[in-house]
Amino acid sequence: MPLVYAGVTSHGPGMTGRAHLVENLEARDQLYAALADQSQAIKESGAQVMVVVAAEHFANFFMDNMPAYCIGLGERHQGPIEDPEWLRIPKVAIPGSPDLARRLATDIMQTVDLAYAQEWKFDHGIMVPLHFLTPEFDLPIIPVNINCQGPPLTPLSRAWAFGEALGKACANADERIAVLGTGGISHWPATPDSGKINEPWDREFLRRLQQQDKQALLSYTDEETYLEAGQGGFEIRTYIATAAAAQGPLELDFYTAELPIFAVGCTVGHFNLNT
Repeated sequence: MPLVYAGVTSHGPGMTGRAHLVENLEARDQLYAALADQSQAIKESGAQVMVVVAAEHFANFFMDNMPAYCIGLGERHQGPIEDPEWLRIPKVAIPGSPDLARRLATDIMQTVDLAYAQEWKFDHGIMVPLHFLTPEFDLPIIPVNINCQGPPLTPLSRAWAFGEALGKACANADERIAVLGTGGISHWPATPDSGKINEPWDREFLRRLQQQDKQALLSYTDEETYLEAGQGGFEIRTYIATAAAAQGPLELDFYTAELPIFAVGCTVGHFNLNT
């Protein structure tokens, strides 16, 4: 059946790990309220499983073996892989959906090459969104990783093609499926520029998502993104893939650049699904 929900959100580790250090409490609480609304929308959609399209941070995949796309087939997933006291999220076991994941993988591989992993330890890129959106960690999760870390990176046109294949695979399934794309927009993690946010660049990228402007979304070069949005900006691939899966424009529910301690422009949005 068609997707029942598709959305995007940021996943900066500071959103949980440094929440107590925030000076702009109003902006923080507005972000948390938007995430609570997103959590409620996912629940109200009746989703039986959520596919999380994320950008992994060398927690499971390294330069000796870096797939462009990978899907998790495990029955359960562990997380966070980071120190739980640093991230302020306790270690938990999260259910997977191996049968559905295999069926999705089989469908996707008709048009896009896809790796798979039976074991997957979630880092903050998945754990931070789940902390807010499925706080009981009881909704089955199928993790999907797009390499946004180690060049050569998959072209944006291929990220779109992957998202289309994912959306079609979900439509062929009987389960009610939500898809969440999670990443930053502009950010410079683990560098002296950490905390820098290019708000105009972010808002232009979001405008293109809101208009479902495929040509404009795919026109970014990695060189431009690196200069204007930092190495963290490569994570736009997760948003683009989710937009392609949804086949509808983004409704921007929240954005702020006023929380630099979270080291990312904080974004929450959902897509109007083409059903």
